[in-house]
Amino acid sequence: MLTAFESTVDYSDPMADRIIAMEHDFEQEQMPCIISQYDNIMRRIAAEQGQDWRLMSAIAYSESRFTEDLVSRQGASGIMQIRPIVARHFNIPVEMIDDVETNIRLACMLLSELDQMLRLPASTPTSDRLSIILASYNAGVGHVMDARRLARLHGENPDSWQTVSRYLELKAEPEYYESEAVRNGRFTGSRQTNGYVSEVMRKYDQYCALSFP
Repeated sequence: MLTAFESTVDYSDPMADRIIAMEHDFEQEQMPCIISQYDNIMRRIAAEQGQDWRLMSAIAYSESRFTEDLVSRQGASGIMQIRPIVARHFNIPVEMIDDVETNIRLACMLLSELDQMLRLPASTPTSDRLSIILASYNAGVGHVMDARRLARLHGENPDSWQTVSRYLELKAEPEYYESEAVRNGRFTGSRQTNGYVSEVMRKYDQYCALSFP
């Protein structure tokens, strides 16, 4: 579709291309793309859902490198890699997962629910809170809750990401996953989860330095 500006341009004029290019540059300056082409959508939906759009962008980067049509072997879809079970949980038709706005909205809703389920004290440092929530997003909240119960059982801080990540790793060993504190069995994905949390938190820090809330 032509803009109002373009409709007035004489395309026989050799300067036409330069004029249109200048107009496009001006529009880009007015609406800068700081992180990805999804910045405006991320801002709007994150604000609606009470999330930080820069955190959601960091998750999208780590999950899919902002690839909208990506589908994993486990059936997770979209830039936030949402699984059908998540859509069903929130009473959203599974066929809508591929819609980018729905994909982002479901990810925001899931993060909020994970935060509520974990019941982290208000005094928990933000870095620890976010890291534990992200680990739940990646590994499943059941395994993270097991790790926190193990930490508590051994007299350690269940609200420290450093402690929780260590017990996630220990959940691969019978001495720990056979404990009465464990309700979700063995966990062997600690390396992947720890790497995921580190990457998201690193990108989040970068995005916060690039842009305002």
